Amino acid sequence: MSIPNSAIIHGIDKSGFRANVGMVICGADGRVFWGRRSGQSGWQFPQGGVNPGEKPIDAMYRELQEEVGLEQDQVELLGITRRWLRYRLPERFRRRNSDVKCIGQKQLWFLLKLNGPDSSFRFDQFEHPEFDQWRWVDYWYPINHVIYFKRNIYKRALRELNKFRITDDPNFGNSAQRS
Repeated sequence: MSIPNSAIIHGIDKSGFRANVGMVICGADGRVFWGRRSGQSGWQFPQGGVNPGEKPIDAMYRELQEEVGLEQDQVELLGITRRWLRYRLPERFRRRNSDVKCIGQKQLWFLLKLNGPDSSFRFDQFEHPEFDQWRWVDYWYPINHVIYFKRNIYKRALRELNKFRITDDPNFGNSAQRS
């Protein structure tokens, strides 16, 4: 597994895409963490920006701690997408009062396995937590349940990361790629 090791120089590239990392966290049975954004109705995987000067792998572990309260030793890194995956933000979601134009995000996606009990997730470590509810869902469930403009990138990330999935459940079958 090759992890891009170069630091991000600027948060937004010359094409207007903000560098970001996404995390798919699997439980022992192969299901994945699905979180509801605090105070909102939308559900998604944990994700977050890569700071200038920060390596994507370091951003992933920082965001993992900030968003779901997990430390590096509480997860196992199973896989990463081969390249940055991009999506465009609809016009109504783009910042209008910014000096730098951001038209979307470019994301590296990481597949992680939780090494511990469900109680390892902690949402009380920051004043404004990212998620206020969570649950385990089927690996392919998020493709059809994330906000519409992220569906294609979720499908691409999950398909690419699927080859890295492992489970402790002897009855677990590798689901067909859906959608």
